[in-house]
Amino acid sequence: MKLVIDTESQSLTADGGPPLPLYSTEAFRAISDLWVKVGWNQKYTYTFSWMGRPVIQLPEDMLRIQEVIHRVRPDVVVETGVAHGGSLIYYASLFKAMGAGRLVVGVDIEIRPHNRRAIEAHPLFPMLELVEGSSIEPATVERVRRAIRPGETVLVVLDSAHDRRHVRKELDLYAPLVTPGSYIVATDGVMSLVADVPRGKPEWTTDNPTSAAADFAREHPEFELAQPAWDFNESALSENVTHWPGAWLRRRERNG
Repeated sequence: MKLVIDTESQSLTADGGPPLPLYSTEAFRAISDLWVKVGWNQKYTYTFSWMGRPVIQLPEDMLRIQEVIHRVRPDVVVETGVAHGGSLIYYASLFKAMGAGRLVVGVDIEIRPHNRRAIEAHPLFPMLELVEGSSIEPATVERVRRAIRPGETVLVVLDSAHDRRHVRKELDLYAPLVTPGSYIVATDGVMSLVADVPRGKPEWTTDNPTSAAADFAREHPEFELAQPAWDFNESALSENVTHWPGAWLRRRERNG
């Protein structure tokens, strides 16, 4: 994409098309997409922490999932991919602040000893359960299932390996745990957008979580692929600035 921004004429031209008003919704989207690409390549998301633990996520995505957690009020959040544990601590802190929610389950094929020690030493660790093992192994999924009590509301976040095949397997295995009205989120579909940046890979154009989520939705009509509505919006905007495009699969209510 070629962008020409002219602050004097207050216009933006994309790929030789007609000039857009610089301070328009369309220009904001074009600039945001480029900002996401450059920021991803610069590892911008590797600069944040939450309550002392690194959290490798775009802040907007964290704020948006907060909106959903507050609305859905899950008893259990399951996340595949633990890394430093920042996201687990974030979800637990939301539970603590809301006075609702019982447990955050983190799944990872390897929880490195220094990360495990830091997570277990955190004041919110009593609200966490760590499950070490491949997220797509039946024994791992069974351990997660046993952590959920009958009748509890469950939300699942997939953030481990991000290739299309792996994410699709996770969707098949963890979607049955999701309760009607709640979500399973296939994160980091930004790979399709950043396939052409220096740190990207050309195959990411199709080999990404967004493609896996679309595949799953086509075969599972009980799930709706849709970005959750914003709880508050006094702007003309309607699309997230996100690393999670096409990520949100909502399990439909039983009455349709």
